[in-house]
Amino acid sequence: MSASTATQPATQPAMLPDALHEALRDAQAQVNSMVLGKPQQVRLAFVALLADGHLLIEDLPGLGKTTLAHAMAATLGLGFSRVQFTSDLLPADILGVSIYEAQTRNFEFHPGPVFAHVLLADEINRAPPRTQSALLEAMAEHQVTVDGQTRALPNPFLVIATQNPVDLSGTYPLPDSQLDRFLLRLSLGYPDDVAERALLAGRDRRELIAQVSPLLDAQHILALRQAVQAIHASDALLDYLQALLARSRKHPGVRVGLSPRAGLALLRAARAHALLLGREHVLPEDVQALFPAVAEHRLVTEAEATPTALAKQILHAVAVD
Repeated sequence: MSASTATQPATQPAMLPDALHEALRDAQAQVNSMVLGKPQQVRLAFVALLADGHLLIEDLPGLGKTTLAHAMAATLGLGFSRVQFTSDLLPADILGVSIYEAQTRNFEFHPGPVFAHVLLADEINRAPPRTQSALLEAMAEHQVTVDGQTRALPNPFLVIATQNPVDLSGTYPLPDSQLDRFLLRLSLGYPDDVAERALLAGRDRRELIAQVSPLLDAQHILALRQAVQAIHASDALLDYLQALLARSRKHPGVRVGLSPRAGLALLRAARAHALLLGREHVLPEDVQALFPAVAEHRLVTEAEATPTALAKQILHAVAVD
C-alpha cells in the first residue's frame, strides 16, 4: 500500500453526521491557524482526543508546546484548568483537599484543578515524581481518590502535558508507569521559514487564542469517540500490529518491548487516525503514521540506543503482507 493513501482525505465515515464531520474539520483548521506549520502534530493531538487518550508534548522551551495545548482547549469548548508544575508542587495542589468548615463542623472537599474536562499539566517534569504520580489514577481511571473517597472526573477528560527534555536542568524524568498513561508523545520542533515569518509578522498567539470560538463540545467529543470505536480493523491489520509488538520485544537494543496495553493504545489511535482521514477502516499506513508517537516513550532501550531510531527500525523490519 502506498503511504500517500493515508494522507488523502476521503468522504466522512457513514456513521458520522455531516455537521459533526464539518465541525471536526473546522476544529483542526482553527488549531492549525494558531499553531503554524505543524499540521501533523495537530492531527496527532486530535488523535489523542478522539481515542480517549492523553497527550505528552516534549520539546525545548519556546517552540509552541503550551500554545498547542491552549489552542486545543479553546477549540474544544470544554472546562479547562492549567497547573504549572514546579519543584514545590504538592499532590493536593492538583487533586484537591478536605478542609474543616467551622460553620458546618464537617470536612468539606475543595476540588483541585484536575476536576476539569481538559487539564494542562505545564512542564510536568519540573515536579518531583511523587507529585507527577498524583495523576496516575486520574489518567487511567478518570477518577481520583482523596481521603479514602473516590470521586469521578468530568467526561470527557483529557490531560495535555508539556515537558522539557530531561537533560535540561531542574527536570525529573517521568517514571515508566506515568509515561505509559500517555497515548501519544510528540515534539513540535522549529518552524520552517514560512511559518516562522508568519509568526513574526502576525499577531500574538495569546490574543488569537483568547478570541477564538469553541467549535466542539462535550457531546460532540463523546459522539466522535463512539464513532472511533466503530472503525473496522481487519484480521490482516491486527496481524500486522501484532507483528510490530512481537518485533519490539526481540529487536536488538530494546530491553523491554511494547506491552499488550501499548498494542491496544496503538489500535485505538489508528482507528482515530482513520476517522480523521474520513475512512471507516484502518489501513497499515494509519499504524505506521502513529507507531513512533505511541512506541518511543514506551520502549526501554539499551544505553547506546535511542527510542526514536529503534521505533523506525522496528517499522522497517516488519513487512506489510
